[in-house]
Amino acid sequence: MREEPQASPYRPDPAILPLSDWIADEVTAAQFPRATLRFRNRRWDRAVGLDGLDDRQWTTHFARFEPLADNLLHPLALRYHGHQFRVYNPDIGDGRGFLFAQMRDAEERLLDLGTKGSGLTPYSRTADGRLTLKGAVREILATEMLEALGVYTSKTFSVIETGEELWRGDEPSPTRSAVMVRLSHGHIRIGTFQRLLALEEREHMAELVDYCLSQFPGPQPPADAPGRDEPAIVLMHQVVDRLADLAAAWMVAGFVHGVLNTDNMNVTGESFDYGPWRWLPQWDSAFTAAYFDHAGLYAFGRQPEALHWNLGQFAVALRLLADAPPLIAALERFGPLYMEAVARRWCWRLGVESRGPESDGALVAASEKAMRESGVQPDGFFHRHRGGRGAEGELAEALEGYRAIPSDDPYWNLPTPETMLIEEVEAIWSAIDQRDDWALLHDKVEAIRRMGRAHGPPPPPRGH
Repeated sequence: MREEPQASPYRPDPAILPLSDWIADEVTAAQFPRATLRFRNRRWDRAVGLDGLDDRQWTTHFARFEPLADNLLHPLALRYHGHQFRVYNPDIGDGRGFLFAQMRDAEERLLDLGTKGSGLTPYSRTADGRLTLKGAVREILATEMLEALGVYTSKTFSVIETGEELWRGDEPSPTRSAVMVRLSHGHIRIGTFQRLLALEEREHMAELVDYCLSQFPGPQPPADAPGRDEPAIVLMHQVVDRLADLAAAWMVAGFVHGVLNTDNMNVTGESFDYGPWRWLPQWDSAFTAAYFDHAGLYAFGRQPEALHWNLGQFAVALRLLADAPPLIAALERFGPLYMEAVARRWCWRLGVESRGPESDGALVAASEKAMRESGVQPDGFFHRHRGGRGAEGELAEALEGYRAIPSDDPYWNLPTPETMLIEEVEAIWSAIDQRDDWALLHDKVEAIRRMGRAHGPPPPPRGH
């Protein structure tokens, strides 16, 4: 998505309806005792033509879930399976969310409005289908910071406090409740394909491949790729491209998602579904975000491996439609694509022009070494050395010959950068929880967006 969204009229297009009989279940939203609007994304509501809604209309659609005009008449809880910490689970699906609406933006892209905390569905199991207000606030912060750092992420579109008391074992209870709406390019997961494989629904999988190729268009496979004319192979290549770039984007941002299960992998390449996320306090490949990730499966440094493993499961699912060799050939592109994306994004964040794979790789290595040895927080490192300034020793040698990307944005003259460390997240939440003071949150969102404008959008992958 663009760094600055482009205004568009409201153009409904519930394109998923032809698939809805087998990919989803119609559900009914919860009836909440209260609807207090807490966050409305004024950057992105205009991108889908909903900026004209007043606050009453907004809560009617995004807390009461009355259908938008000419859109889905009933919310759809999507069906999927998934590997959760690499253990296959067929008993999952949208357990506290649903697809609410689809529409086109100014660039003709199909965008989804999906929910979190909107009530019980057939896949809720023993859960209550609700979302804590703290969880919603954390998702605002995660998506805003990631977007500013050039990561392709879902957008937190709306947060409405709902007036229920929720009991949670991992935080003081009772806690406040909310319903959230996110804006995404799509909600089709690797786990969506895994479910169709498990049920041996070949025709439905072929339909889903066609849906993804038409609604989420991407580059064609390399000219010498085997099977490049087969739809399933084309999709495999595109998802490999996207997830290689996503893995690189997280690493350069110093971000730890925390739960990289196959049901959390969107085939559009968007980062989404934020739970126990963290930003690195220092450059540490073993740093984990989830307290329950005892083995460090999804530690910071293992995120590329996790996405590669998930892509392997995607290839297994697509075996229902295609032979193994061309799928494996597509999967083998992940490593080189990932390395290229790290170098491209690293130079962008450091504010220097690329000098090619060998020099850029040496720059990344020298930067990582400098961060490990100094213990400097990654956001501070990139800010301090923007355009190559202030470098010493091996880092200065690696930066020799690099040209700074011109920028007169005053952000780069600030003494410290914007960060999203856990202490600040907790301080923002504490002000809301104890004093109902939302000023820290709104000020932080504005500061992050200012940082995003200073960075500008990252350069696209080569050939795109």
